Amino acid sequence: MNFFEKLLHALQFRMTEPVSYGWFHLMWVAILVVFTVIMCLKFKDASDKTFRRITMIVWIVILALEIYKQFSFAFSFENGESKWDYAWYSFPFQLCSTPLYLLPLVAFLKEGKVRDSIIAFLMTFSFFGGLATFVIPEDVFIEETMINIQTMVHHGSQIFIGIFYYVTLGKKINLFYILKGFFTFAVMMGIALLLNIVLYHAFIKEAGDTFNMFYIGPYFDCTLPLLEMFYPMMPKVLFIVLYFICFCIIAVIMYYIMVGIDKLARLIKSKLCK
Repeated sequence: MNFFEKLLHALQFRMTEPVSYGWFHLMWVAILVVFTVIMCLKFKDASDKTFRRITMIVWIVILALEIYKQFSFAFSFENGESKWDYAWYSFPFQLCSTPLYLLPLVAFLKEGKVRDSIIAFLMTFSFFGGLATFVIPEDVFIEETMINIQTMVHHGSQIFIGIFYYVTLGKKINLFYILKGFFTFAVMMGIALLLNIVLYHAFIKEAGDTFNMFYIGPYFDCTLPLLEMFYPMMPKVLFIVLYFICFCIIAVIMYYIMVGIDKLARLIKSKLCK
């Protein structure tokens, strides 16, 4: 092994696979809650410059961990030999991977409709992806410690960003603003569908791997809860339309959940201050 392979192998230390609502899961829930509350209280009136800096810091952290994950999934050391085999199923373009591509745009784009659409998407669609994983995490836990840490940090950052953006930009956030996120979601879906078709014929078909970005590819079944029931029953185009509508409804629900929590927090604060 060369130095890089030795480093990767050293970082691939093991742990007992965590279980939902076990100590590891609950520890990260607590970390996320405390971190989010502190950051939102401290930076609720953050300037645009600070807002962009926090966005960039989050992006750098999740990008570094994602790079590690990609190398770790591709590398193995078996019978005294180093082996490299890219894990196409882990290609970073699922719903939960979108912050990797969108956070830098939030940090650097000028204020405008495109940036607003991206922020709205991250506040709702991406937020839901992180929240769903934190609520039902068993599919992301494995026996490799660093990967478990990576997935908790990554999905936790989606929850943090969603709440932080809502708290920081609260004065301009309304339902119309949230609807702008539908455009970004449509674009990301289009890219995912294109990747599913092009990369399948370029690499996946020969390799015999699984590759299904956003779970809307034409060559592999959708495995998302509820939607998986409709996939074999519907024409592919109609399923994609249903998929889009379902996630847009979920995004609106996420917005109203944030509104409800915000109103509850304000009510509690007003009662305590009396």
